[in-house]
Amino acid sequence: MNPSRTGRYTALLAVMTLVFSTMVVDYAEARRGGSFGSRGGRTYQSAPATNTAPAAAPVQRSMTSPGQASSAAAAARPAAGQRSGLFGGGFGGALMRGLLIGGLFGLFMGSGFGGLAGMLGLLVQVALIGLLVMLAVRFFRSRRNQTAAAGGPNPMGGNRNAYTGQDPNAGRNAYGSGLGSRSAAASKPGVGRDEIGVTPQDLGIFESRLKALQAAYSREDYDALEQIATPEVVSYLSQELAQNAARGVRNEARDVELLQGDVAESWREGTRDYATVAMRYGMIDVVRDRQSGRIVEGDETNPVESTEVWTFVRERGGEWKLSAIQGS
Repeated sequence: MNPSRTGRYTALLAVMTLVFSTMVVDYAEARRGGSFGSRGGRTYQSAPATNTAPAAAPVQRSMTSPGQASSAAAAARPAAGQRSGLFGGGFGGALMRGLLIGGLFGLFMGSGFGGLAGMLGLLVQVALIGLLVMLAVRFFRSRRNQTAAAGGPNPMGGNRNAYTGQDPNAGRNAYGSGLGSRSAAASKPGVGRDEIGVTPQDLGIFESRLKALQAAYSREDYDALEQIATPEVVSYLSQELAQNAARGVRNEARDVELLQGDVAESWREGTRDYATVAMRYGMIDVVRDRQSGRIVEGDETNPVESTEVWTFVRERGGEWKLSAIQGS
């Protein structure tokens, strides 16, 4: 056989194998669609580990570019710290920087700090000594905090109610009994912290969003999906629904029950609040033929369990919407 013709046949066989393997991929994986959506400036950062989800798959599909995520994260940091420079911002900081520069200039010119003249020079010297002491204290305190973060107890550990100060029975749902400790300390400033203070009411909303999204997906109700999720997430779910329709099947999910949940982290970026939660839930999940209603995938008598990490976003004072789903 002609070598070039053999090569063409080999390439055609490889392409056909890829196409058919894609068509017969397990439906549960196709339905999940991998990990997709946006987590603002933390889109490409790993969600902190929790008891519910020790690891979350990285976001694979997102309309947020790595550059946009970095810019958003950088823009959010000054708001969280509220500090700028060695002496801070404002008039006081500018004054102290000016006095320090003036004193150093006099020192280099040979007149020492006395070059500032009289009482003002004495005040500057006293202030500089105080600043040196303060900087030394800050240095040793930061070293101690770094040591604690590396090997000490996690400040986010323990029961959820303990660090929010909420009544253990307030807003009780699956989060009330399942929302547990954080199993990994944060490796980056801010990551793994509940910065906005997620409330039991918020947790109840997250659980209701979980159930409402599964129901809307099963009904192929695009209007309902738009009320639950961001346009980006709706676009990915719409692609999955279109693929189902093209294959002549539809998904049916019911009897959704949240079994365990943890808050991984929450933070602010500008006017937006973000909250990432890990959820383990059970449900009846089957795939039916659109024409006959016959089950072609799944079992309607035995529930299946899934563990996913969901991120919600809201404009300050607005309603929570699903912005990202990550597998675990």
